[in-house]
Amino acid sequence: MNPEAKKIAEKKGKYTVDDLRAVMRLLRSPEGCPWDREQTHESIRKNLIEEAYEAAEAIDLSSPEMLREELGDLLLQVVYHTCMAEEEGTFSFEDAADEVTRKMISRHPHIFGELTLSTSAEVSEMWEKVKAETKHRETPGEVLDAVAKTLPALMRAEKIAKKAKKASVPFPVEPDASFEDADGLARRLLALAAGAQEKGIDAEEALSSYLTRYTDTVLENEKNRN
Repeated sequence: MNPEAKKIAEKKGKYTVDDLRAVMRLLRSPEGCPWDREQTHESIRKNLIEEAYEAAEAIDLSSPEMLREELGDLLLQVVYHTCMAEEEGTFSFEDAADEVTRKMISRHPHIFGELTLSTSAEVSEMWEKVKAETKHRETPGEVLDAVAKTLPALMRAEKIAKKAKKASVPFPVEPDASFEDADGLARRLLALAAGAQEKGIDAEEALSSYLTRYTDTVLENEKNRN
């Protein structure tokens, strides 16, 4: 057994994030695992998404045991990607931790500064304002375009609709609230999904593509006005 591997395997007590990072570095080393050495950011991209969904499922099931396991798996993905970034010389685990810590401090001026906020609504409004400023998103189109295109289409649609309304951006369709409750909405969505399947249309891809065209149009209109 590799001396480093033996040292890690024989450790007494609880393992830490540093131990997990040491394991990943060993697996990625010439003496490590052939499969782990071959992986890239792109090849394990889906793993990151799957682990996030599994952690979300653990929350939905109110299972602390499952959540502990799934958050560990999600942490592994963070360590895996930062390990590869360190090999590439682009950034380190510490760089990622530093950036998110600075972000949390800058977006909580009511805690780390002199601003006074008393409600969650005020905090949310301030968060979006600081986020737009730090991300240099000056126009409504830039705000809409910043919604991750890799989100599930329905989740992305909800976020874009909310941001468009807040920014008073013309929406491509009229809001349809002709349902009584969540079950009524679910039946409408299920019917639409089933209808799309009958016509051979990928509902997820159709909505995602339409949203992209919508945000592109908003951005183009802004460019033309300038």
